[in-house]
Amino acid sequence: MARAVKWAGRAKADLRSAVEYIRKQSPAGAAAFLGQALETARSLADLSERGRAVPELDDPDIRELLVGSYRLLYEVHADAVWVLRMVHGNRDLLLAVGRRTRERAEGSEE
Repeated sequence: MARAVKWAGRAKADLRSAVEYIRKQSPAGAAAFLGQALETARSLADLSERGRAVPELDDPDIRELLVGSYRLLYEVHADAVWVLRMVHGNRDLLLAVGRRTRERAEGSEE
């Protein structure tokens, strides 16, 4: 059964930011990345559970696929797949998704 693929507002903003960043170096690369990201997301309609669970999140419902250097995070529901975020692989994922504060990430926990 094909599911609808929906993009959360934050995921759309992440994708726009990534494309703009890549475009500064390579307009063609940005176009290719955008096409790959959209196609990867579209493919989740039929192959929803093919990505791996995100190890850092300790939540088996949130999965990921790689798109270039970015991690496409998504959640599978009965009738839809929600793309939650597009996070660069070098970023601290827990910090990016708000599950850790900058102070804790930098080791200044009190």
